[in-house]
Amino acid sequence: MRDVIINKEPVELHKILKFEGMVPSGGVAKLAIESGDVIVNGEVETRKRNKIVAGDVIEFNGEFIRIVFQSAS
Repeated sequence: MRDVIINKEPVELHKILKFEGMVPSGGVAKLAIESGDVIVNGEVETRKRNKIVAGDVIEFNGEFIRIVFQSAS
């Protein structure tokens, strides 16, 4: 599992998948989420705009990431 640092929260799920390179585009991220291929905190997540916050764990394609908040100051 790798940590992903965010400096503002919440962040929409599809954006995290895209910006972390887990999918090639936002459209692919949305399709993967709608198809039930993404797991957040152990539960299948189908809401592409689900708000992700620090402590959340996302699983996709066998890869796990944990969200960590760090203020930009």
